[in-house]
Amino acid sequence: MADDFILDTDDLQRRMDGALGALRTEFASLRTGRASASMLEPITVEAYGQRTPINQVGTVNVPEPRMVTINVWDKSMVNAVEKSIRESGLGINPQLNGTIIMLPIPELNEERRKELTRVAAQYAEHARVAVRNIRRDGMDQVKKAKSDGLSEDDQKFWEDEVQSLTDTMIKAVDTSLEKKQTEIMQV
Repeated sequence: MADDFILDTDDLQRRMDGALGALRTEFASLRTGRASASMLEPITVEAYGQRTPINQVGTVNVPEPRMVTINVWDKSMVNAVEKSIRESGLGINPQLNGTIIMLPIPELNEERRKELTRVAAQYAEHARVAVRNIRRDGMDQVKKAKSDGLSEDDQKFWEDEVQSLTDTMIKAVDTSLEKKQTEIMQV
């Protein structure tokens, strides 16, 4: 019955790639001293009864290397956007000019760089946990097949496949983290 068991490793791979993609998106939000519209991507605003990304309530521009501007379309949303940016932990102090919110990007000092590397490490740990949860799902599928009559050799084979995939993804997370931390600490 379980002799024809085939674990969907492509599904596990896709889900783990998703965790890695989410990590890269979070890393893009960590500023390294240069203005970037992507640094606002993870920030959402309470708009019209639901959480909405900032780029869906206004136009995000980078007019100069140390400035990001947001032209909020709905005047009633300006304060909500400003509040979300203040509470986001980016360490940026928004300045209002009508419906335009200006975000001057300060030069990073050593203390702020170290703080950002800790934030990056937290993001990486969340990605590792996500990968391990996917690994657990895969192992649970193998255990279920074992209880349905999968041989021990086949069980060992599939467990090794899942573990190998997990190890590869954890290594990719660690490599991404090292790269981002080096980028942040670069003066």
